[in-house]
Amino acid sequence: MFGNGKVKIGIAFGGGGARGFTHLGAIKAFEEFGIKFDMVAGTSAGSIMGAFYAAGYSYQQMYDAAKKIREKDIRTNIIPFSPSKTDGIGDIIRNNLGDINIEDLSLPFSAVAVDIISTKEVAICKGNLAKAVQGSCAVPAVFQPVDFEGMLLCDGGLQNTIPADIPLMMGCDYVVAVDVNKSRLYGTDSTKMFDVIMCSIRILMKSNAVRGYMNADIMIEPETKRFKSTRTEGMEEMIEEGYKATIDVMPQIIQLFKKKKHRKFKNIPKDIKVIR
Repeated sequence: MFGNGKVKIGIAFGGGGARGFTHLGAIKAFEEFGIKFDMVAGTSAGSIMGAFYAAGYSYQQMYDAAKKIREKDIRTNIIPFSPSKTDGIGDIIRNNLGDINIEDLSLPFSAVAVDIISTKEVAICKGNLAKAVQGSCAVPAVFQPVDFEGMLLCDGGLQNTIPADIPLMMGCDYVVAVDVNKSRLYGTDSTKMFDVIMCSIRILMKSNAVRGYMNADIMIEPETKRFKSTRTEGMEEMIEEGYKATIDVMPQIIQLFKKKKHRKFKNIPKDIKVIR
């Protein structure tokens, strides 16, 4: 078994909509090899998986919960082209993990969001878990912003789609990250408002994904191009892609746990608000 030793290693789960099911494959591989992380960070769909992982859920428990998720459970608004509330996302957390606070989890956890009032990135390490995850997942134009402690939260992917720097801020020496959306940038020839907005968001997320690659010691990159970020079909195949990509870099991950302390990030940037 690796982990819980002198070297602290964090895991960062990136955003990617329905492609977030791919994280399950990575978690399956971690479990098989006895990999235990010390801190968890997640953005958007990665915050959902990160919450379950930080709660101590096994791969099988997470898989069983994921199988029950339907698109209508996530986007509950039936009015076309109208942003939905995030209550369905909150219910997934509450119905499985309970109406708990982040500090009640087994591992330190941070859900990454953006406060549109201050425009600051927010690393939420304390407070109601379901609300924090809802805010992290609130993609503009798809979901309504989430009111959380005087802030209006939107999807963390607007500024930090692969939050590899957050575990470093919280005291980890090294970070493993999972990018389930490496083919995130594709254009559109549509002039419809919704299509233009979504393309603009993809452009933003592509730009800030570089930050995740710079701060991760190991980046797991499953091939998810054939899957849609807005559809839950193909969950089994996504899990397999996540598993294979993690197995490919497992020797490097194991070596990471054998390294000496090396905290390369000590200061929290002024433009990030940390709630802890």
